Amino acid sequence: MKVLICGGGVIGTSIAYFLSQRGVEVSVVERTGLANAASGKSGGFLALDWCDGSPLAPLARRSFDLHAELAAKLDSDWGYRRVETLSVVSSIHQDMSRYRRLDSPGWLGADSVVYRQLGTPDSTAQLHPADFTKAMMAAATDHGATLIEGCIDGLTFSPDGQSATGAIVDGTELTADAVVIAMGPWSILACQWLPLPATHGLKGHSLVFKYEPSPESLFVELEWKTGMMTQPEINPRPDGTTYVCGLSGDDPLPVDPAKVLPEPGASDTLREMTARISPELGASEILAEQACYRPATQDGLPLLGPVPGIAGAYIATGHNVWGMLNAPATGEAMAELIAGNGETTVDLRPFDPGRMDALAPDAVRA
Repeated sequence: MKVLICGGGVIGTSIAYFLSQRGVEVSVVERTGLANAASGKSGGFLALDWCDGSPLAPLARRSFDLHAELAAKLDSDWGYRRVETLSVVSSIHQDMSRYRRLDSPGWLGADSVVYRQLGTPDSTAQLHPADFTKAMMAAATDHGATLIEGCIDGLTFSPDGQSATGAIVDGTELTADAVVIAMGPWSILACQWLPLPATHGLKGHSLVFKYEPSPESLFVELEWKTGMMTQPEINPRPDGTTYVCGLSGDDPLPVDPAKVLPEPGASDTLREMTARISPELGASEILAEQACYRPATQDGLPLLGPVPGIAGAYIATGHNVWGMLNAPATGEAMAELIAGNGETTVDLRPFDPGRMDALAPDAVRA
């Protein structure tokens, strides 16, 4: 069996890994490099039970366990570690001492206090997202998978149009028994070829500082200059850096992922917010100013499974903020679906791409 995966982010590479473990011939097509978008610019925060109470809970719990198994199994270091996770409140307008419930890490400023604990090493962890994505592709390659650099111009179909037979990459037709769309927010481009609901891109900004404090992950409620509440997230990493995000963007999704850039003034604002929370961190050297788009769907759940009415076509996208967490269980389940007997470890029915009414009935097929 030959499978073609469109997209070299964490979802695509995770599917490639689990398919390769089954002896499937896998090719991943990526136009601008592995982990070039959200898979390389996210925080890499993982939580066991934060999706409890939603359809995502079984996927998240399975994936949290798989992250630990993969870190122990694969001969690669992507900064995986269990962490304490704290809720922090911070304000420039009021005395914060009355909100203090727990001892604060020494690197927090006087206007920032720990309000409560959100997670323990039993329930929260972190990793370096780009390193993890690349490690999954490397492990897949060790089992025969290949990476193809190129732009997907369209899909190919059987004469009756009822089956996907491959993709056109930089003008060249590549044949396959199955094609998986895993292009994050750029999966919306596949609506030209397949009857799929739209995937949207939600833009966010982040900074990477050269600074390694104590390893707690922080979720901050920051009362900013105008009284507006913002929610920065801070993830120190064991490689001597600290990742900070928490500022959305308004620019539309560009067709080329390489053209995703921070919006004017966003990095300065995010640095100023960081300095309010932790003066030491905010004054540190910035190693990266970046932006990315998270893939989101109309109902907030990912699209995982076969494309309705088109044999051999599959989609795996729309994980929003939980893409890094849910990648391993997504990869496992999609591999089971494509190359197994149809039974999956995690029930994918809540994520059926045919669940929405907003399908594209007149998709244009290349």
